Amino acid sequence: MWIIRHQRSGMEIYYTFDIYDSSKGWITKPNLRDMRVFLTKVLNTNSKGFRGKREYSYAKDPNKVRILILGDSFTFGEGVSDNETYAYYLQEMLPDAEVINMGVHGYGHDQMLVLLREEGIKYKPDIIILGFLAMDMPRNILEFKDYAKPKFVLTNGKLKLTGTPVSRPEDILKWDWTRFRTFELFSILYHRLTRSSVAMKEKKEVITRAILAEFITLADSVRATPILVYLPCGDEILDPTPTVQDERFLLSMRQTSDKVRCFSIRPYFAEKIAKGAKVRTQGHWGPESHFIAAEAIKRYLVEEGYVASSK
Repeated sequence: MWIIRHQRSGMEIYYTFDIYDSSKGWITKPNLRDMRVFLTKVLNTNSKGFRGKREYSYAKDPNKVRILILGDSFTFGEGVSDNETYAYYLQEMLPDAEVINMGVHGYGHDQMLVLLREEGIKYKPDIIILGFLAMDMPRNILEFKDYAKPKFVLTNGKLKLTGTPVSRPEDILKWDWTRFRTFELFSILYHRLTRSSVAMKEKKEVITRAILAEFITLADSVRATPILVYLPCGDEILDPTPTVQDERFLLSMRQTSDKVRCFSIRPYFAEKIAKGAKVRTQGHWGPESHFIAAEAIKRYLVEEGYVASSK
């Protein structure tokens, strides 16, 4: 499917606002201005490819708490404009803080970790939030998602990055004729048969736990507070169960280190829905869900004393 799409369209990756990156597979193009996306929405990026027009220096304002947010398309804000993402709303709610949205659509936790290593820690953040979605866990064991990507493997209990530098799109297209279709067919069938197996579940959980542990260690090394935030999506938003399986997985990271903070915003969604809020349960969040997410994160940060309360 990827080969056919690129042969016909010539698009570098999946969206026209992507660009090839040798260490992460792809990043959002820098310096985009008022680009029309998702039919009626607007996308801007700064010189680093972070969403919005605002530039951030590596040196931070000592009078502001700098909050860096990593994540996938939900953090990036697929389906909404710049001023409708939860990172934007959080910035509006916390004027005495500085919120940097480093979300990139389609990323797994592995790519988020690479991005944090290469660029994120340069900003000397006080708080690093990782917006966690269960759908990102299978991405951590893939070498190809929307495009070729790096992948961590465990060697003697330690993370090792493989697949870098990531192959360029033109190279994949150029050498496609050498690939054995029969082998690929069996590979697809094997994946479909095993993707719901206990072994596959354990495989993705083991590598995800290792990646998150490294995220915690890296954040602590730059004296930043790592916070893992569970972001609900789909039918689980309306699920009355106190905790769902993947939510419990994330919250269990508390047991791995006393440095990390974990919480879920799913209960806050339930609280707002009970009061009449209307949220989208299919596909990506709408502006309403982003606003609720920002409120939940703000409340946590204030209650835990990481930021001062504001009107």
